[in-house]
Amino acid sequence: MSGEKTAIDAVDRPATFRSLAQDLRTLGVTHGMTLIVHSSLSRLGWVAGGARAVVDALLDAIGEEGTLVMPTHSGDLSDPALWSNPPVPESWWPIIRAEMPPFEARLTPTRLMGAIVDCFRHYPGVRRSDHPQVSFAALGPDTEAITAEHSLEHPLGEGSPLARLYEVDAWILLLGVGHVNNTALHLAEYRADYPGKEWTVQGAPVTIDGEYRWVNFEDLEGDDSDFAEIGAAFAAAGGERVGQAGSGQARLMGMRDLIDFGSAWMAANRSGEKR
Repeated sequence: MSGEKTAIDAVDRPATFRSLAQDLRTLGVTHGMTLIVHSSLSRLGWVAGGARAVVDALLDAIGEEGTLVMPTHSGDLSDPALWSNPPVPESWWPIIRAEMPPFEARLTPTRLMGAIVDCFRHYPGVRRSDHPQVSFAALGPDTEAITAEHSLEHPLGEGSPLARLYEVDAWILLLGVGHVNNTALHLAEYRADYPGKEWTVQGAPVTIDGEYRWVNFEDLEGDDSDFAEIGAAFAAAGGERVGQAGSGQARLMGMRDLIDFGSAWMAANRSGEKR
């Protein structure tokens, strides 16, 4: 309980559904927005109602005309041969590939996405895209357009919900987190032309025609080591709005603006050397 006590002692008053909704409106979130959110509940201070209060505040701020989207990634549904933190014995690999439960949108847990995401994906009407590793969940009028037909190959590229969000002129909200957590920048990686761009083969368990399958697919070898630098340059160019969310910081920006900026920045600044 020490972490919760620290959070309580650090603020004069709790954040609530109403105060967070007002914080979001002050930042510039409006009814009708399609909004992809990356978040950390602990960074918002002590919130009465926890993750549910945050999700309710987000839905209130965008209204019934808006669409709320969050990454619901499950990176543990991957090839054990690629695991490094920690690795598993090579003798385990065929067992894992043969018996790991396949992806199912309703049941598969997220990994390292946070409490707000795990709360949101259980809301009535939420639809989760059908990708075993990098799915996205959405609720609102744009849900079908964003989550349908998520490509197995190149899953954060042109066949992804990220590309669909770009097309509908969505907004990005970083709620208590920085650009290192900004999944949208991976679309900029796909679109950018830079030295040393590499591709890899991933694997994951899925169900096809009612049968368990281990499938392999091509993906970009992503590199988020410069995402914070890109975000800082974008902010310096006036690309984002910054405000409060509870006792944390929130950043709001147009997705098209960030992706176009990030793609150009990578083309100009990535040298091909690993950081």
